[in-house]
Amino acid sequence: MAGAYLIGILVMGISMYVQWKLKKKFEEYSQIGLSNGLSGKEIAEKMLRENGIFDVRVLSVEGRLTDHYNPQDKTVNLSPDVYHGRSVSAAAVASHECGHAVQHATAYTWLQLRSKLVPVLTISSRYMQWVILAGILMINTSIIPLAIGVGLFALTTLFSFITLPVEYDASNRALAWIDRNGIVTPREHELAADALKWAARTYLVAALGSLATLLYYVSLLMGRRD
Repeated sequence: MAGAYLIGILVMGISMYVQWKLKKKFEEYSQIGLSNGLSGKEIAEKMLRENGIFDVRVLSVEGRLTDHYNPQDKTVNLSPDVYHGRSVSAAAVASHECGHAVQHATAYTWLQLRSKLVPVLTISSRYMQWVILAGILMINTSIIPLAIGVGLFALTTLFSFITLPVEYDASNRALAWIDRNGIVTPREHELAADALKWAARTYLVAALGSLATLLYYVSLLMGRRD
């Protein structure tokens, strides 16, 4: 039990550090203007057009670091700092989100798999914690609730790991495109790559944290079975 708490605290600490580092990097690179002067919106629209994608809209959404691609309504949603920004961080984020649009348009396998899991996770997430709690409380009388809860949590962990290649691939597509099309200078490319690297690490830490939690629940389940 103490080991599980220690792992949880360690993962939480690493997650907080990565989030802090990511925020710091984006704040730093948002102050570095692009040599070509393009805004995030202009870069996104250009990347979509040059990849033959004309049915995806680029929108501005409220918030900070709220940027995402929505495959349901085919929209690239950029936060105001990215949408209007003409910085290295704006270029990195805008092209990354368009990388997801390119994945969608080309039927990228990992994105398709992740999309298929979304409806299942939406339903299971409503009940998962309650089922796990009931399973822990009832562990001395029945292992069935906990077993069901572990199964539901395993789907969440699987989703976290499937997300990794999706995010890394989107960044690779983005960096290759902005470099190939002269959107950034070599130095700006290096900074954009650094920003996206830290963004990807947030997903990596989340996946590892989910795996650590899953292993803890599995240990409870196996311990009861023994």
